[in-house]
Amino acid sequence: MSSNTKLIEDFCAAWSRLDPAELAAYFTDDGVYHNMPAAAVTGRQEIEAFIRAFAGSWTTTDWEIRTLAETRTAVIAERIDHTQAGDKTVDLPCTGVFEIRDGKIACWRDYFDLTTYLNAMT
Repeated sequence: MSSNTKLIEDFCAAWSRLDPAELAAYFTDDGVYHNMPAAAVTGRQEIEAFIRAFAGSWTTTDWEIRTLAETRTAVIAERIDHTQAGDKTVDLPCTGVFEIRDGKIACWRDYFDLTTYLNAMT
């Protein structure tokens, strides 16, 4: 397994701890997180704040990796994100494209159906 693939496996596993500071530490200082239904967020501190805001109501999450593919500088992870917020649950199919630079995530673009998430969580 390459170090880039291991990085993304570790990052996905880290989500189960729901620690925004830990998750933001996986990014470069100028990293970009683009949750495709929303505007891109740039910078490690901004990414931490964004994660804290949208995942703040989550009580558990477990990201099941279905498929991993890698190029020299990117990893693509097809997942099902199993998330609970109080008594609400969602099993959300996602695909993340992670660009890696110097052992950190430089850019993460996550693709999913926002309506599936909103219908489950509201």
